[in-house]
Amino acid sequence: MGSNSASVFTPLAPPQEHERIQRPSPLEGVQEQKRIEVIAHFTKEEYQLPQVSENGSLMEEEKFWLTNDCILRFLRATKWEVPEAIQRLESTLRWRREYGLYTDLTAELVEPEATTGHLLILGWDAQLSPALYVFPGRQTTQETARQIQYHTFIFERALDLTPPGVETVSLLVNYADRSGQNTGALTSISKARQVIDIVQNHYPERLGKAYVINIPLFVRAFIKIALQFVDPMTRQKAVFNPKVIEEGFIGADVLMNAHGWGGDVNFEYDHAQYWPAMLKLAQERRIQQMERWRALGAKIGLEEWDLKGGPSATAADSAPVDGPATNPA
Repeated sequence: MGSNSASVFTPLAPPQEHERIQRPSPLEGVQEQKRIEVIAHFTKEEYQLPQVSENGSLMEEEKFWLTNDCILRFLRATKWEVPEAIQRLESTLRWRREYGLYTDLTAELVEPEATTGHLLILGWDAQLSPALYVFPGRQTTQETARQIQYHTFIFERALDLTPPGVETVSLLVNYADRSGQNTGALTSISKARQVIDIVQNHYPERLGKAYVINIPLFVRAFIKIALQFVDPMTRQKAVFNPKVIEEGFIGADVLMNAHGWGGDVNFEYDHAQYWPAMLKLAQERRIQQMERWRALGAKIGLEEWDLKGGPSATAADSAPVDGPATNPA
């Protein structure tokens, strides 16, 4: 399968198929009470983020990040243990500050890692999760902290593009294009482990499926070792050498046709065209979500469905039930 259509150089517009995904149902009983406990913790008037060297008051970006859905992801990841969920949320809040997600981790910083298109966002899978393509063989830079920063940056941009009701990003890993193989910049186990640790510790339930194709023999041993550092639930998301169209994982109309993917999108990576278009698309979505968040009261615990512009978004629907806590900030 393939396509004779004109070449595509920029990301595809995010899907608008809201009817396929329903607004998450409200919790009940014990789980609802635990949700309320976590929100109450972070909305206490005297709340300060512990173990930080500077101001412990939450910044606007941090309050925005603490959505109802975010809190539920950490609660599920900790099997609904409230103290552990709070501890992990605070650990991630500190990490996001220290890692510079709101300050230092800029497009300008990571752009040198992006020029070959070894990581790029294009289309989505059958669950409407943005598709993040990974071409390990295109990696041409030397292994430094900036490579890890770029992985984080591009994953954040993919999350910006998740539609209402979608919380995950799917990976499409393809070893067929090995244009960078002669640079000596093959991924190390150390780098792989750092990326895995960041995703597992700070992005729980954010990874969708990982479709891996064209795996050369010398890479199989690497994958086997890397998977040892992946938790069992995440490991189950990896699908090796799938026929993604035939098996219904991804529609041909939004799938790249190059390097064995077999889709209908004749995508070519031209950094000068793709990079600014991707940044603009993600920034527009982020600005829209922040504006909705402010219009809905700029509160901790708002629904991502509403922030992303899901149907019937109202302030009443989004207002968090936070018990006795009275501080919306």
